[in-house]
Amino acid sequence: MEEGNIIKKEEDNYPEKLKKTEEAPPDIKYRGKLRKEIFSNTLAVVGSRRMTSYGKKATEKIVREIASEGITIVSGFMYGIDATAHRAALSARGNTIAVMPCGVNVIHPSYQKDLYKEIEENGLILSEFEDNFPPDKWTYPKRNRIVVGISDATLVVEAAEGSGSLISADFAKKYNRKLFAVPGPIFNKNSQGTNRLIKEGATPVTSSLDILSFFGKDKKESLKVKREKLSKEEELILKALEEEPAEPDEITRRIKLPASKVSTGLSMLELKGFLEKKKGRYYPL
Repeated sequence: MEEGNIIKKEEDNYPEKLKKTEEAPPDIKYRGKLRKEIFSNTLAVVGSRRMTSYGKKATEKIVREIASEGITIVSGFMYGIDATAHRAALSARGNTIAVMPCGVNVIHPSYQKDLYKEIEENGLILSEFEDNFPPDKWTYPKRNRIVVGISDATLVVEAAEGSGSLISADFAKKYNRKLFAVPGPIFNKNSQGTNRLIKEGATPVTSSLDILSFFGKDKKESLKVKREKLSKEEELILKALEEEPAEPDEITRRIKLPASKVSTGLSMLELKGFLEKKKGRYYPL
């Protein structure tokens, strides 16, 4: 790989929020598309590497809806919640920033090569380490402070007690940044850390609206505007589902459109935040 680019602390395109923290590095290396606006409205999303199906679903739904509103999703590129958050942001055609626990030329974990390339092409990959610097135990908490430092707020989706995600939560408190947490089942270890954060004052998140309101965005109003831009097929599908949730075959019979157009329309409506899929059936949001 060629050398990564460098942003120096004294330069205008250095993340302003990070610059205000005590531990801001003197420079940051990056790969991808550097646009100053990518740092404007930012949400750090962190959580367990051993995510549950609940954590995966919560991350995908919340992040997709937030990213579609122009908020940049920041995470640490590890498998689990991190990678799920990056992918959800990309699927919504939103902005995402991966902060690496190694140099920007090191793909870690290596099997996420495709995700790395997609972020490089559409978002930004950052690190304070030299380009080919390998990850180590001590580099992860250093990375966490940058994930939080460039973000307006932090969302913890799943975290067991002792989880590295709680280090990120501590940085959010230290930097006086808004802290959100997804509540979880009281018997699940992955929810013990997040539930404790809520007891200690973190704002519980049960839908993307809890976070969007912090950024001054009204998703319901936004969807009204977006609805005006739906295709005729998408509008037909949405009206049918507002009458009664249904499976794709049932929708096809109900509105008498080709199955291929119904399938495409459902995918687009889900991506745009109008629908969600549960056990094969589509429900309007």
